[in-house]
Amino acid sequence: MARVERKSLPVGKTSVAKELEFSVPAGIARIVQMLYSFKGGPFDPQCLIIGVLSQSVRYLAGRQMKIPKRLEPLLEDGLIDSVVRQLMSGKEAMVFVVRCGEETRCAKVYKEADKRSFRQAVDYTENRRSKNSRHARAMAKGTRYGRRVQEEAWQSAEVDALYRLAAAGVRVPMAHNFHEGVLLMELVTDAEGNAAPRLSEVEFTPEAARIQHQTLIRQVVRMLCAGIVHGDLSEFNVLVGSDGPVIIDLPQAVDAAGNNHAKSMLERDVQNLKNYFGRYAPELLDTEYGKEIWSLYEHGGLTPEAELSGRFLHSLVPVDLETVVREIDDARAEERARRLRQALV
Repeated sequence: MARVERKSLPVGKTSVAKELEFSVPAGIARIVQMLYSFKGGPFDPQCLIIGVLSQSVRYLAGRQMKIPKRLEPLLEDGLIDSVVRQLMSGKEAMVFVVRCGEETRCAKVYKEADKRSFRQAVDYTENRRSKNSRHARAMAKGTRYGRRVQEEAWQSAEVDALYRLAAAGVRVPMAHNFHEGVLLMELVTDAEGNAAPRLSEVEFTPEAARIQHQTLIRQVVRMLCAGIVHGDLSEFNVLVGSDGPVIIDLPQAVDAAGNNHAKSMLERDVQNLKNYFGRYAPELLDTEYGKEIWSLYEHGGLTPEAELSGRFLHSLVPVDLETVVREIDDARAEERARRLRQALV
C-alpha cells in the first residue's frame, strides 16, 4: 500500500497504551518518586513503575465518562462493558469507543430524525417498502407510529447494507450487533492501533492519490454489482485503515435497481472522489468513471473485475421525443387498466 501521511489535525487514539499516555497526569511519576525518597528507602525503578500504573488505573477509573443514555441498554444487557470516549459526531449519528471484553469496538448512536442535519431523505428512501402491511400503511399515512417505524427502517438499512457489502467483498466495518437503535461494529484502526483517520485528514503524494482513487473506484463497482449505491460517498465517509480505505456511513444507501435517483447518486459519489483526489493528481479531473460504470451496469456488462478506462463516449444521436411520449402514454394506459381491473374484483 502506498505511504500516506496524516494532516496536522487532532485524531483520537484508542489503544490502551495511548489511552494511558494521554490520561496519566504529568506529575504522577514525580510524586511517586518523592514518596519513595521520603520513606528513606533506596529508589527502586520497579516500584516506581508499579506505583505509576496503580495511580494511573485509579485516575482512569475516576475520570470515566458519563454513560450516554442511549448506550445504557447495551451495558445492562452485557453487550458492552464500558464506554471509553466519544470518537466523532456526524450529521446523522454519534460514535463512541467502547470495550467489549478484550476487544475495543465502536458504538454508532443514531440521532433522532428532527436532530439530524441529513436532508432529502425522500430521495434515499424511495422504493424502501416494509413487508409488514400494518407498518406500510402507518408509514404511508405519516402517523406517529409510522414515523417511528420509518426511523427504525432508516437505521436498520445501514446494518443490512453492511452485511450485503461485506459478503460482496467491499471493505466496510464489520457489524457485530444492532440493539435499541445502536449499531455495534468494528473499530477501524491504522497501522499503529489508533482510530483510523478520515480520508479528508490525510495528505497524499500524486502516486498514492492515484492508487487510493483506483481502490475506491473498484469498491464502488463492487457495491453496484451488489445492487447498492452509497448515495453520500465523499472524503468524509471513508476511513484510511491499516488495510486500505474503509467505506462508512451507509444508512442512506439506495437500491440501484429500485431507486430512480440511483444513477445521479452514483455519478455524484464518483465525482466527489474525483474532486478530492484530483487535488493531488490533477489528471484524475479529466476522468468520467461515474458515467462509464453506470453505462456498463445499465447494459448488463458490469462485473467486479470489469476493465475501466475512465473515458465515456457521449451519444450525439438526437432523442426521439415522439417515441418517448408514446411509451409514457402506453404505460399510463396500462396502469389505468390495472386499477380498473382491481376495482372490479
